[in-house]
Amino acid sequence: MSGTQDNNKWDVVLTCVGLPLYLVDIGLDIWAAVSFYKEKAYVCLAILLFLLLGSSLLTQAYSWLWYSYDKFERKTKVERWPTERLLKLLHVFQLGIYFRHAGVLEKTVENFITKLRDTEGVAVFLSHDLSMLRIVETFSESAPQLTLMLTIILQQGHLDVFTGTVYYSILKAVGSASAIAFTVTTYHRALRSFLHDKKKQNITSTVIYFIWNLVLISSRLTALALFASVLPCFIFAHFICSWLVLFFFAWRSKTDFMESPGGEWLYRVTVGLIWYFNWFNVAEGTTRCRTALYHGYILTDICILCAVWCWKMSTDPPDFVIEPMHALITAACVVVVYILGLILKVIYYKFFHPNPDRDELKGVSTEQQPEDEVVFRMFGAAAKMADHGLLAPSAHCNKRMRKLAENFYS
Repeated sequence: MSGTQDNNKWDVVLTCVGLPLYLVDIGLDIWAAVSFYKEKAYVCLAILLFLLLGSSLLTQAYSWLWYSYDKFERKTKVERWPTERLLKLLHVFQLGIYFRHAGVLEKTVENFITKLRDTEGVAVFLSHDLSMLRIVETFSESAPQLTLMLTIILQQGHLDVFTGTVYYSILKAVGSASAIAFTVTTYHRALRSFLHDKKKQNITSTVIYFIWNLVLISSRLTALALFASVLPCFIFAHFICSWLVLFFFAWRSKTDFMESPGGEWLYRVTVGLIWYFNWFNVAEGTTRCRTALYHGYILTDICILCAVWCWKMSTDPPDFVIEPMHALITAACVVVVYILGLILKVIYYKFFHPNPDRDELKGVSTEQQPEDEVVFRMFGAAAKMADHGLLAPSAHCNKRMRKLAENFYS
């Protein structure tokens, strides 16, 4: 019981920190945009605004589609305040997702203060959707922004001259890295909630999961920034070509996440974007071969990006000069860090990642059972589900996140 209480405390802390951190990140976005404008860095400003607008449109689209899939059933006082028409307008004006943040915060704090168990699973249901929205936002905004800021820092050449652009870039880079780290952590803990035996997913496993993701993502973003610092125009061609390849494999994976054809294609487009920066399980079945193929592709790409950077630094260096040996060491470190991240990932999957049977994890779908069997499953089969190592489904079971959990633990 103490372990469950500790987990709940950690969940409350992460939820309470989430909304303020989200608002701080917005403040840093505005700060960075203003600094670019003052420094007359209009190209960087245009890229930043494009990333902010594109990411916002993407997350708001997912939020609206999920509300429509759920028949606009809203489960908190904050979410019920706007009418359906007003809720649509809020999403059009890019404000709808804030009600999701506030709703999760409302239910989590309410359950923690009253000490009452959330038997209907409302807080968990809402946090699951929010964790996926954060993943989308992170890899469509924070990761590209971090690449942009690292590129600016590299192009400055010397950090001893602290111009406004460099100062804001460093702050924004730190803020984006923190957002990425927080997102992967909350997403991992959201998937963990589908397991009954949470001792296998304690805080230690969460920390290790966080570290190897951060190491892999940092190495990937650094390689992209190195390449963009010497060939800024070609980074866009690199992204488009890589995304097309990754999108093709996302399509061939036959994903089944959204509840409408248009939504599913949007999801596959998003998966291709996420894969450009980090691995993300999207299909059922053993993913060992697919994961190895992906990391082999990304590692090869990182080696090529770093090699091109070293070549440009030795043959046609920019305004600042780095000795060839130092450039070679830097590129080698980026590759070694990615390999280190792969080793940490293997350690996680070897010692900390639970491997429940697929049928045990998936449980019984309420859509496939008669009403009496559903009632029995909800109220009379809790002990049987616990024996199998699963959390018995609550009244509000997030089908979208359950599919992701099936993929993650398969």
